[in-house]
Amino acid sequence: MAFGSLRHHCIVGHAADRVWDLVGDPTRVHEWIPGITSCEVEGTSRKVTLGNGLVLPEEILVHDHVQRRFQYRIDAGFFSYHRSTLDVIPLGNDTCIVTYSADADPRAMALVIAGAAAAGLDNLTELLSSASTSTTSSTRQEVH
Repeated sequence: MAFGSLRHHCIVGHAADRVWDLVGDPTRVHEWIPGITSCEVEGTSRKVTLGNGLVLPEEILVHDHVQRRFQYRIDAGFFSYHRSTLDVIPLGNDTCIVTYSADADPRAMALVIAGAAAAGLDNLTELLSSASTSTTSSTRQEVH
């Protein structure tokens, strides 16, 4: 299958558990990804509402509090394939790395997700740094 693939990451100057409390909660995605206005979760189904009113139905595939991994797929008709994975990995000394990766078909949708992921990670570091001045971040994108 030929699909677009991306990965963004940021390094956050907070403990992985604290970061996971926000990004690992599937009901709070609208708090840190700009452009998402609300979401509803029922079992393994999540409906994310965008600012333009579009509702994206998603299936939660993995929600692992031990590994701090959240994985989902978008079930919307304009995707023939989609899978995104969010990981929060401790680096020690109250620092962690947050990675967001996605595979999508059509490939152009990977670029759309890339923009949302980058904005979300940038916003995440800003949200956490507003509570503490010790946050450091860097974002890197890899699209194939």
